[in-house]
Amino acid sequence: MRSAPRPLSIRFAVDPRDIPSFKVARRLGLSEAGFNQVKDRLFARHFPRPDPDTGLYDLKAVDYWMDKRSGLAEVESAHDSSVGFNERLERLRGTSRKKS
Repeated sequence: MRSAPRPLSIRFAVDPRDIPSFKVARRLGLSEAGFNQVKDRLFARHFPRPDPDTGLYDLKAVDYWMDKRSGLAEVESAHDSSVGFNERLERLRGTSRKKS
């Protein structure tokens, strides 16, 4: 008689948001040693610091820092529909009042 298959201990992969320094280094295209050599200069340029308890870096914060550095964060926020919402709403309200 065959036994039922054992379930896997991990049912689906989870991509962690917090990552160790060697993965941050790879994200920046550096070796871990290279990252350790320049990280103080990066911190001086507002590079995100690791969590004080875990020592891990927030990958989204690292990506956002890189986007800001290359000017992409400003471009993305300009396309964000929430930017200027109140001003647009007031213009619409002002226009609708003029028409009535």
